[in-house]
Amino acid sequence: QVQLVESGGGLVQAGGSLRLSCAATGRTSSISRIGWFRQAPGKEREFVSSITWSGTITEYAEAVKGRFTISRDNAKNTVYLQMNSLKFDDTAVYYCAARPVLKAYDSWGQGTQVTVSS
Repeated sequence: QVQLVESGGGLVQAGGSLRLSCAATGRTSSISRIGWFRQAPGKEREFVSSITWSGTITEYAEAVKGRFTISRDNAKNTVYLQMNSLKFDDTAVYYCAARPVLKAYDSWGQGTQVTVSS
């Protein structure tokens, strides 16, 4: 079992920056990839970014390319999402999730609120 805890959300003005953290504990050896997702009020949850547990391969949704950067600290078993040039439309609850090899995301954090004021 993998446990994930997000932190770093908050209120920021448009154009500002935030860094989200996702700390993983438990059976981290089973993790293949960590993903960030977000869900805005009244909308479906959507993919934001992901990184392999080795940290070698990253993916981004088109909406955040060039503004968000995902990274991993091996020593801390923590994945970060640096969010720059934030827009009002980035307002959402952000979740991190872990997936084992060849399986779907099956461990989720509790989420952290990001609110961007226009």
